[in-house]
Amino acid sequence: MKYYYVYEYPTGPVRIAEADGSIVGVTFAGTNPPGGFEERESPLIKRAVKQLDEYFAGKRREFDLPLAFSGTDFQRKVWAALLTIPYGETRTYGEIAAQIGNPQAARAVGMANNRNPISIICPCHRVIGANGALVGYGGGLPAKRLLLDLEK
Repeated sequence: MKYYYVYEYPTGPVRIAEADGSIVGVTFAGTNPPGGFEERESPLIKRAVKQLDEYFAGKRREFDLPLAFSGTDFQRKVWAALLTIPYGETRTYGEIAAQIGNPQAARAVGMANNRNPISIICPCHRVIGANGALVGYGGGLPAKRLLLDLEK
């Protein structure tokens, strides 16, 4: 079973996708719907929506959802590292590269961060440039700023 549904959030429209009992996508809805997915609110998608609503209301700091990432081994290492960044904190691309044991791979971390299929829940918005600048975000820099400000 593969489902998706689009919801409106302060960051703009967000598409939540589920496949076989796991969340596989939280993407900004400017992208095309995933192929082979039916547009439908499943119980798991509704659970994700409830948790995202709580997050945006300032009542949730961690998500409790089954996640399934599809990507290269390197990408999955980066995304696993993103999940360890505490609410309200940030890391640089270089810090994530060092955390996964490849300190010279800051640029590759940036590319993996860019391909994160489960935004917000897997907090790629918490990764910033070495000089503290906000750089790159799939939902746009205003959305990244909004999420970081929400977590202050």
